[in-house]
Amino acid sequence: MLTAFAVLLSVTAVLAYLNERLLHFPTTVGVTLAGALASVLLTLLDALGVPGLRGWATGLLETLNFTDFVLNGILSILLFAGALSLNAGQMFRQRVSILTLAVLSTLLSTFLIGFAAYFVFALCGLHVPLMWALLFGALISPTDPVAVLDLLKRARVPARIETLIAGESLFNDGVGVVIFLVLAGLAGVGAHHAEPGVLGALTLFGREALGGMLFGALLGGLGYAMLRSIEQHAVEVLITLALVIGGYVAAAALGLSGPLAMVVAGLVLSATKDRVFGQESREHVEGFWETIDQVLNILLFAFIGLDVLLTETNGPRLLASLLLIGVALAARWISVALPFLLVRARGGYGAYTVRLLTWGGLRGGIAISLVLGLPQSPYRMDLVTATYAIVLFTIAVQGLTIMPLVHKASAALRQAEGE
Repeated sequence: MLTAFAVLLSVTAVLAYLNERLLHFPTTVGVTLAGALASVLLTLLDALGVPGLRGWATGLLETLNFTDFVLNGILSILLFAGALSLNAGQMFRQRVSILTLAVLSTLLSTFLIGFAAYFVFALCGLHVPLMWALLFGALISPTDPVAVLDLLKRARVPARIETLIAGESLFNDGVGVVIFLVLAGLAGVGAHHAEPGVLGALTLFGREALGGMLFGALLGGLGYAMLRSIEQHAVEVLITLALVIGGYVAAAALGLSGPLAMVVAGLVLSATKDRVFGQESREHVEGFWETIDQVLNILLFAFIGLDVLLTETNGPRLLASLLLIGVALAARWISVALPFLLVRARGGYGAYTVRLLTWGGLRGGIAISLVLGLPQSPYRMDLVTATYAIVLFTIAVQGLTIMPLVHKASAALRQAEGE
């Protein structure tokens, strides 16, 4: 395990260096593309008869286990760091808009993609059951907060738009994982088995989502009580780190949503950090979380690119994946536009906001970790191939072309505010 992680870390450092020196892409985009290119190169070398390299690399990636690396490893840190970096006061003022989009958009997208995927797979000769198609809809619907936050920091969009997009992404991540767990439980393929019927699904959803948010608020309150009584930055960093990792493990043991708990805990401390930290301590604590967020962010997206080695595809799967890229885009637009009719009534958003939310809806490590965590079945690789196709498309195409749309959205919002 240590050897595999050391290799991954070293390869990631080289990919990030090459991106900074040669490509100058946003780091998450650059290392993902470089990792995917390295995977394709290893596959070609293997096809040409160069022995050993692909098998060695695949063995290392399987040793690390992407699902454990993300869901049971770095996800808690990334979500807490993302929430801690946001303006909690601004997010609280926009809470209705954010939660409306996070919950309704994710639910709509899950079922739109799920039912459409069922027919797309069948059209391509892949007989994926409806419940597995819905699982695919659930795992691909949440936008990845890690990718979104990285782009927002570079784009410098107006605070109101940044808060809406970042908040929706953070919360729809947790909501999406809960929906996935509910559907997996109903399908009998998850760790949490839901009772049959609507009531059983709603009970599991309520326990995971509402229980996770309440537990996160309690963790944030505990952190606040401990941190405000001391003024030593090393101890304060240790407390926040223990709060995140220990809290995430405790949430999982209690059957609650760890992702939602981490988002809420981070927001609680973000809202109170002026009272919790002195000036010097705040700089150290925020600097620690910003640095670890950036390092793990780069590591995650390099892993996504390299993990392409684990896919086994064929013609029907590739055709279905190409069609599902369009399905995912259309579903994202519909699932944002409809709830946004409710959000727009609250005012303050420019004309380009729906388009920005749609094109900025990047997918990443959450989707891949969930699909790779599915048990072996005749349908698993169909979902894996489609998931990688959509993730790589959103990162490479949407991630590299979103800036002009960001500038138009910013200009429209400034014009609306001027009027």
